[in-house]
Amino acid sequence: MPNCRDLGWVFVAYVACVAAALGVLYVVPWPAPWDAFAADIAATVVIFGFSRGLRNSSMYDPYWSVIPPLLAVYWMYSYPAAMESARAWLVMGLVWFWAIRLTANWTVNWPGLHHEDWRYPMVREGAGKAAMWADLGGIHVFPTVQVFLGCLPVYAVMRFGTGPLGWLDAVAFALTFGAILIEMFADLQLHAYLRRRQPGGIINEGLWAWSRHPNYFGEVAFWWGLMLFGLVVSPQSWWWLVPGALSMTVMFVFVSIPMMDKRSMQRRPAYAEHMRQVSGLVPLPPRRA
Repeated sequence: MPNCRDLGWVFVAYVACVAAALGVLYVVPWPAPWDAFAADIAATVVIFGFSRGLRNSSMYDPYWSVIPPLLAVYWMYSYPAAMESARAWLVMGLVWFWAIRLTANWTVNWPGLHHEDWRYPMVREGAGKAAMWADLGGIHVFPTVQVFLGCLPVYAVMRFGTGPLGWLDAVAFALTFGAILIEMFADLQLHAYLRRRQPGGIINEGLWAWSRHPNYFGEVAFWWGLMLFGLVVSPQSWWWLVPGALSMTVMFVFVSIPMMDKRSMQRRPAYAEHMRQVSGLVPLPPRRA
């Protein structure tokens, strides 16, 4: 767990970014949800400034889970009818549960400002002289846009979801809540394993025996669950409700998982065989030799 000084910098950075977002919401007279998008980008730029000043782009990491619950609160406040909607409160609870759990997991396991995610230097080094712009665009702005797209179903629920709950809401709840539990147990199992692992070892127990990245599966499923809530209240809006969850899936399947697997193969000789036996994302019975 990081020391108080490092956590203090994180606290200051996120207070500053939320203040910047509120300032944009007050000044920019754009219609919803574009006002929130402008505020989101402004907050991201503030975090980018702290990342550059502290020479650590992992300052951005908790942004992924800190901003969505604030967006949910803002959109509920913007549409008073949502205050009387059981669906709106259900989605609000799910988003806050996911956000608190994921942020707490990051806080407890973040080593501190001396540590930066190993992927970020690769992004900057690959950009050469454009390293700063790669940092801003690839590490900060791109995931902000992606998460904002993923949150648009929450906006739809707050704006349009005043009707009674139905069976599709039950399916959406089961998917979203189940996804959070999968991600939570995957993280707990991973950190328990890391405390007792042997050099070169590979986690292949619990959820990790059925998926090489069950935490990623839980994260992807969470966004699809939110998307389903959005489709319940506004099915004709599928064209702007689906892209968020779809982009999450594409990112994890074609970027995050290949990068993690490649690194694991370089560090663990037996990992190639592990990849042959265990599903990459969706939990499935392992294939035995």
